[in-house]
Amino acid sequence: MLSGFVVDDVHVAHRISILISVFGVLVSMALLMLAIREYRTGASAVWIGAGAAIFLSALYALVQDVRRSRTGPSA
Repeated sequence: MLSGFVVDDVHVAHRISILISVFGVLVSMALLMLAIREYRTGASAVWIGAGAAIFLSALYALVQDVRRSRTGPSA
């Protein structure tokens, strides 16, 4: 009976992790848009590179979280 609660807790933890990753992707997209806007006004191209790196790492984290939630419980 107790093991059912543990499995439910794991699923809830995975869903919370995915939700945090989604917010991370949204924030990183906003930062990337801000970096592009700043570059157009004359800022360094490093801002675009940094924004792209942040976005890609947040997207990678989201993909990993989704894959982890779709796999069954590990033994």
